[in-house]
Amino acid sequence: MRSTISLILSLLLTGSSVSAEEPKLPIIDMHFHSVEVDSQGPPPIGLCSPFRGIPVADSATPYSDQWISLLKNPPCNDPVWSPTTDQELMADSLAMLEKYNIVGVTSGPRDLVKAYKEAAPNRVIQGLLLGGPAVAEQRSIDMLRALHADGHLQVIGELTTQYAGISPDDERLEPLWALAEELDLPIGIHIGTGPPGVIYLGASGYRARLHSALSLEEVLVRHPTLRVYISHAGWPLLDDLLAVLWAHPQVYVDVSVINWALPTKEFHNYLQRIVEAGFGTRVMYGSDQMVWPGMIERSIKAINDATFLSDAQKRDILYNNAARFLRLGEDEVARHHSM
Repeated sequence: MRSTISLILSLLLTGSSVSAEEPKLPIIDMHFHSVEVDSQGPPPIGLCSPFRGIPVADSATPYSDQWISLLKNPPCNDPVWSPTTDQELMADSLAMLEKYNIVGVTSGPRDLVKAYKEAAPNRVIQGLLLGGPAVAEQRSIDMLRALHADGHLQVIGELTTQYAGISPDDERLEPLWALAEELDLPIGIHIGTGPPGVIYLGASGYRARLHSALSLEEVLVRHPTLRVYISHAGWPLLDDLLAVLWAHPQVYVDVSVINWALPTKEFHNYLQRIVEAGFGTRVMYGSDQMVWPGMIERSIKAINDATFLSDAQKRDILYNNAARFLRLGEDEVARHHSM
C-alpha cells in the first residue's frame, strides 16, 4: 500500500502519466489527392461545409464568375480556406494525415504523387489521377504497366472519365479494365457528384445520368474478378447503387465529398440506407481532399457523428473495409495500428 501511495504522489508531483498515450486507431482514406494549389481556382479559396449559397445560374453573369465569387466570399462563419502555395498545401495535407493517423490512397499528377510519397512514405499508397478520352490509349496502358512493375502504382484512379461524358462501359475504356483485372490492381472510378454546375465550369461533357452505378454493370460482367470501388457512392442515385451492390458483391464504394459537401442529414440518410440494406462492410471512408485539408477533419466527424452506426461499423468504414479491399497483410495492418 505504501509503495502504491508513494507512486501516486510521485506521479502527481512530477506531472508524469502512468502510461504513454495510446496510438490513434488508423484510418484509410481511399480518396486523397495530391494536386496543385490552383487546381480549383486562384488561391486562396474557401468552402462552407456543407455547401451553402450554390449559385443560381443567371444568363446575365457567366456561371464561372458566380462560382469564383462564392469561393472568394464563402457565405458562412467557418469556411475552410485553401493554402496559397503548393508547398503549404502538401505540408498541411500531410499534417492532417499525421494528426489522424491516416494512410491515404493518393492520386494526382505523377510528379506530385511521387513527392507526397517521398515526404511521407508510410502514409501514402500511390494512385494516379486519370481522365479524358486518351486514358486507355496504348501509351497510357504502357505507362501504368511500367509504374506498377516498378512498385510505384498500387491503385488505378481516381478515374474521372465522367467529366468527359465517357460511361464506364464505353469501349474506349476496355483496355484499362482489362489491365486492372490482369494485374489485380484496385481501381476507383468517379460515379456521382462533381462541383455543382460543373458542366458550365469547363467540363462540358459531364452528364448527370452518369451518376448511375448501373453504368458500371457491363464492365463488371465482362471482368468478374475486377477490384473496383465507386467514388462518391453514386450520389444521389441510391436505388441504382443498391441494385448494383446487391447484384455484384465484389463492388465497394467510398463516401468522399458527400460526407462534407452535403447537409449532414442528407449524407446520413444516404449512408444509413446503404448500411441498413446490408452493405456496411463495403463502404469505405474517403475525404476527396483537394486543396482544403481542413475538410479531412469534417469528413471524419461526419462518420463519427452518425448515431445509427455502431462503433464496430464506424471502424469498418474508417479502416477495416478498406484494409480488406486493398488486401493489406497482417504486418501492414499491425504497422498502421502502431504509428
